[in-house]
Amino acid sequence: MSKTSSYDIEIVPVAHFVPEQSDEAEHHYVFAYRIAITNRSEVPVQLIARHWLITDMEGRVQEVSGMGVIGEQPVLQPGQSFEYMSGATLDTPVGTMRGSYQMRTHDGTVFDARIPEFVLSIPRTLH
Repeated sequence: MSKTSSYDIEIVPVAHFVPEQSDEAEHHYVFAYRIAITNRSEVPVQLIARHWLITDMEGRVQEVSGMGVIGEQPVLQPGQSFEYMSGATLDTPVGTMRGSYQMRTHDGTVFDARIPEFVLSIPRTLH
């Protein structure tokens, strides 16, 4: 879970391995993740863009940036939440994801909401 200092944006990621889309013999590991974003601020905010750093267990980093999430730029009223599912592919059975969402308030203030680092791991890999 993460909260920004100026605006109270709560971000909760949950990831899981997708074995039916993965091929361990080919070093192709697919992970799905669900992100819940809650606006705990007193003002409306809009998610404008995303920036991800996806790191595999060999230290290789994929950087992903773009507008919105899953084709949307949701506006969150105070107390409102938005959830979405997406995925990532790694060449190793373990990795991490972290990043930020660029947010904008109703008065045009732009800020970054930090996405806490979370682990991508096939079952039985980490204790």
